[in-house]
Parts: sequence; structure tokens; C-alpha cells
Amino acid sequence: MPLEYEGEFRLYRVPMGPYDNNGYIVADGTGLDCYLVDAPAEPEKLLKEAEDLRVKGILITHNHGDHVAGLEVIRRTTRAPVGVHQADADRVPGGADFFLKDGDDLKVGRTSIRVIHTPGHTPGSVCLLVGKHLISGDTLFPGGPGKTRTPEDLRQIVRAITEKLLALDPDVVVYPGHGEGTTVWEAREEYRVFASRPHPPDLCGDVLWLKS
Repeated sequence: MPLEYEGEFRLYRVPMGPYDNNGYIVADGTGLDCYLVDAPAEPEKLLKEAEDLRVKGILITHNHGDHVAGLEVIRRTTRAPVGVHQADADRVPGGADFFLKDGDDLKVGRTSIRVIHTPGHTPGSVCLLVGKHLISGDTLFPGGPGKTRTPEDLRQIVRAITEKLLALDPDVVVYPGHGEGTTVWEAREEYRVFASRPHPPDLCGDVLWLKS
């Protein structure tokens, strides 16, 4: 298994699909219960890693197609309920079985998965904090925020990142929806450079902390 962390819980990162997506498994450290996070293409990869586990639910960080391409297969195979923020539920295949709300705590064994609403990339984007591990969806990447369509979306995602994510402990490890991760400390330092410079009022799209 692609194990990223083992302790009071286990965290697995599974590279999936043509867009370098990550699917995640958050599992009880001693038992068999787990949550799956996101459902990209190539769902068989995530299902194989979770085949010996009891899937309590499927948590969707946001409703973009590359994050839900495998959802129908995963839902049908596991028969697990699907959770998504209400603002993103309308574009999730098959809809949501429950809504993820800011501040919710989901239990897997003795471990809590804290839901953090971080709008900007989509209205209902969420991050999931498990101990000192943050599954950030497409909200925060090494080097910058997720892609935004309008300047207001950029302002919104920057507010969410600075007020909610960069306020976490600096040694929190960040696991994004695509590719490799970063830490809160590194993100703080990169954002500090971005915030020290003026920016055009129409800035949005693919923004990089150190270059934009």
C-alpha cells in the first residue's frame, strides 16, 4: 500500500488517472474502518488498496470532474455514503448522501477528520485535517493556490488559505489533490513573498506565490 503515515491512524495516497490526481484513504490505526477521499479516474486502484477495509464513507473535496470520475464505480462497489459540501453537491454524480459542513468532525476509530470549508476553487471546496496531516484538495498546492476563474474567486481562496490553513501548526503536512505535497511552514513562507508585492486587481487563474 502507498502508506504516507502510520500511527494513531493510517494515511494512504494513491496516484490515479491521467491528470496526476491523488485519491486518499484515512484508516483506523488498529481497526478496519476507513474513509476514502476523492474518486478520480482509475477507481480500481483506490478500491484495490481499500479491499481489506470497511469503507464508512466517500468524502469529496470538490465537484470537478477529475475528482469524481470514478465515483459511480466506487459508490456501487463499496455501497458507502458520499459526503460533499452542499455548495458543490449539484455536480456530483449520483448526488450526496450527506453534507460536509465547516467544523464537522468525522470519526475513524479514535481519530477525528476535521472538515474545513475553503471556497474559491469551487464554492464548496473543503480540506480535511487529520492530526497534523491536511488533505487540501485543489485549494492549496506547493507554490500556490488552486486555479481560480475570477479575481473574486482568488480573493476568496486566499482568504480561506490565510485564515484557516496557514493558521495551522507549521509542521502540518499538506497533501493536495494532484502531485506531491508541501507543509504549512513552506506555504507560509511562499505566501509571505506574494503578500509583500502589489498585484493587478484582475489577477486570477494559475497564481504562483513566488512569481505572480
